[in-house]
Amino acid sequence: MNEDAIAPDAAAPVWLYDGLCVFCSRWVLFVLSREKAPLIRFVAFQSDEGRALAARYGVDPDDTDSFLFIEDGKALEKSDGVAAVCARLRRPWSFAALMTVFPRSLRDWGYDLVARNRHLLTGKRAYCMAPPPEWRARVTPPDALI
Repeated sequence: MNEDAIAPDAAAPVWLYDGLCVFCSRWVLFVLSREKAPLIRFVAFQSDEGRALAARYGVDPDDTDSFLFIEDGKALEKSDGVAAVCARLRRPWSFAALMTVFPRSLRDWGYDLVARNRHLLTGKRAYCMAPPPEWRARVTPPDALI
C-alpha cells in the first residue's frame, strides 16, 4: 500500500486552507508531496469541518487571508504556521523553518504581503482542486463543491 494513502488519525495536525485559492491549493499539493511522514490533514475553510475549526480558533472562515496550522490543540497563524508546516517537510524544504530566527513582525509582514496578493499571482477558482486518489483521504474540500 502506498504510504501516502494511509488515512491519518483524528489527532493528526490540521492545515486549514482556502479551498478556492489556486495558490493555497498548490501549496497543499506541494506539502503533500514533500512531507517527511504523511500526517497532516488538509481541511478547506469552506467545508463544514473547516468552518467549525475556524470558529473554534476565532477566525472568520469567509475572510481567509490566513491559514491555520492546528497541532496538539494549538493554532498557529501566518508565518508561525508556515514554519511549523515547513519543519515537517523533507530536506532541503525543512530548512525554511529556520525563518523563525527573524522577528515575527518581519515574517508576518512578508506573509501578509503574499496573502493579500495571492489571487493576483495565481487566480481564484469556482471549484476546489481534486487531489490525486492516494491523497484524497487527507484532503477535505469545500462542502458546497464536492
